[in-house]
Amino acid sequence: MIYKMIRMKTVKEIYKIGKGPSSSHTMGPFKAVRNYLENHPDCEHLHVTLYGSLAATGKGHLTDKAIEEAYSTWKWTDKETLEAHDRRRGDVHIEWRPKEFLQVHPNGMKIASVNHDGDLYDKWTYYSIGGGDIICMDHPIDNEEENEIYSMHSMKEILDWCNRNGKTFWEYVDDTEGQTYGFWEYIELVWKVMQDAVQRGIDQEGALPGPLGLRRKAASYYVRAEGYGDVLRTRGLIFSYALAVSEENACGGTIVTAPTCGSCGVIPGVLYHLKKVYGFSDQRIVRALATAGLIGNIVKYNASVSGAEVGCQGEVGVACAMAAAAATQLMGGTPSQIEYAAEMGLEHHLGLTCDPVCGLVQIPCIERNAYAAARALDASIYALYTDGRHRVSFDQAVRVMKETGKDLPSLYKETSEGGLAKEFE
Repeated sequence: MIYKMIRMKTVKEIYKIGKGPSSSHTMGPFKAVRNYLENHPDCEHLHVTLYGSLAATGKGHLTDKAIEEAYSTWKWTDKETLEAHDRRRGDVHIEWRPKEFLQVHPNGMKIASVNHDGDLYDKWTYYSIGGGDIICMDHPIDNEEENEIYSMHSMKEILDWCNRNGKTFWEYVDDTEGQTYGFWEYIELVWKVMQDAVQRGIDQEGALPGPLGLRRKAASYYVRAEGYGDVLRTRGLIFSYALAVSEENACGGTIVTAPTCGSCGVIPGVLYHLKKVYGFSDQRIVRALATAGLIGNIVKYNASVSGAEVGCQGEVGVACAMAAAAATQLMGGTPSQIEYAAEMGLEHHLGLTCDPVCGLVQIPCIERNAYAAARALDASIYALYTDGRHRVSFDQAVRVMKETGKDLPSLYKETSEGGLAKEFE
């Protein structure tokens, strides 16, 4: 990982509010184009070259639509006439190079201005590194969230801090950044957006966009679950809530990365269910989201949450770990039990490939969210039966995930060239 992030940033960076279906393939490229335009206010024509995974699954992930929207809706100057603005619409050319990989990350892109003779100039290289984050190799990105926030970067360090101080993970987050302007208000907004996505998704029916003709399932699962006994009802409701958010994501709806768009249904599925069943207050759930965000932050710093870099273990696997930790905290678990639940959530997704059929965030992504939500609750229950002691630590699981991701061939990392995607060519 050449670009190794040297800072563990705010938990807010794990939870980005935006439109699906992909944090790395839509949110990232959108942000990259906007950043380029901010620094090139006189640019009239744009040329974007997509490489590797961005090119391989970009059309299914709506990368081209995100780029065109970022360009066409950009407010160029206050003096520009409506006619001049309209002339710019469509003045962006996208080139696809799925077999070429840039050095730093599989999700590479180059953006250049085009002069009247058709020559390219001021070519900048960007990477969409997962979770909607980007880096630029030619110009520092001015972002107030880039500052060093956390001095401790491993689960062991943070767990030791909790045990020494008699506190738990959300209190560590609060001590570190909870007093900064707008932090808890933002996490409250995250929870609201998550709930809204569940409720919208539960009410929707019909087919998802794209050539697969996949029908929405959340509504029917919800109705059927209500007719079952306790055990089957619990499972069915968790499935339905996770499906609801994932289906909203697949349709380009507003969701929260947790830690990515492709895994956005896991945490809402678990937390929405626990709120309904146990009546937990929003304040307690917001604190649980802080803990989950810290878990995701540790993985993002020490490994990756990008499916193009480490496979789906970095997306759905990390989401499962985050949800398991949040659920264990809500159910009164100790810091050691919370760490154990998170470890199980990640460990039992090790090696999971990213093989989206037709490059869409639908098969197998949506079902994986539902299964991971149920597995997160299982991991939480299992951990709560123990005293929290176990052999494989969360930090070890993260290191193994990183190494496993390195060893996975590129055809299993969001290129739609292997796995299930190959079966549907």
